[in-house]
Amino acid sequence: MTTNQPCSLKKFALAGKSVVVTGGGYGLGRAMAFGLARAGANVVVAGRTVSRLEQTVAEISAAGGQAMAHCFDATRRSQCAALVEAAVSQYGQLDAMVINHGVIAVSAPQDLPEECWNEVISTNLSGCFYCAQAVGKQMIRQNSGGSLVMISSNGSLVGFEGLSAYGASKGGVDQLCRQLAVEWGRYAIRVNTVNPGYTTNPMSGRYETTTTAELEQEIKHRTPLQRRGNPEDFVGPVVFLCSDAASFVSGHSLVVDGGYCAV
Repeated sequence: MTTNQPCSLKKFALAGKSVVVTGGGYGLGRAMAFGLARAGANVVVAGRTVSRLEQTVAEISAAGGQAMAHCFDATRRSQCAALVEAAVSQYGQLDAMVINHGVIAVSAPQDLPEECWNEVISTNLSGCFYCAQAVGKQMIRQNSGGSLVMISSNGSLVGFEGLSAYGASKGGVDQLCRQLAVEWGRYAIRVNTVNPGYTTNPMSGRYETTTTAELEQEIKHRTPLQRRGNPEDFVGPVVFLCSDAASFVSGHSLVVDGGYCAV
């Protein structure tokens, strides 16, 4: 096929762009950090566990990518601001942030301890806002636009037994996305969410989630693609939303759950 138009696939490239990935030391965040580096981005891998962050950075570097580690606590606004400052100090500017950190508490709502509710809301929702606020200020100063990608959940769209705090926190993330898209569109800052369904990646939290043969069968039955998502399934959507290919996409929740919410 011949065309007079430039190759549109170039819009997916991230060469020269700098991206922060929170929760980047393991699971989905680690896969996203690798994927962004493969697309050419300079990546700041941020999170709470230094050893995991350094391992991810070492592996990205060994594969020829550019990355640095930064340890921070997303529930502390000052540390979120320091994360952005470190990224800009290293790479000169910040073009995108993937806000991926999160915790989970599994409990019947009538039995959910106050401290677990507070931990989930503080980490998943307040921590998301603090990161977004810090990067939004930087992008406004840069006057060059940018992209925020918040990792939410399909638990923001449908109810799951035992996940009242988690679902409430992710519902807040979805609405925060829409609000910031409206507030910051004038600065060419795009804000979107990616909403995963059941994945093979375990989440951290007060209660360990366990799987059973019955649960796995239910997931297979309820999910049209008949499987859990794996971390690599989320790389493409995140690279897309961080890239110029998504230059007119903002305020959107991209559900990546194998069709679970379509049933």
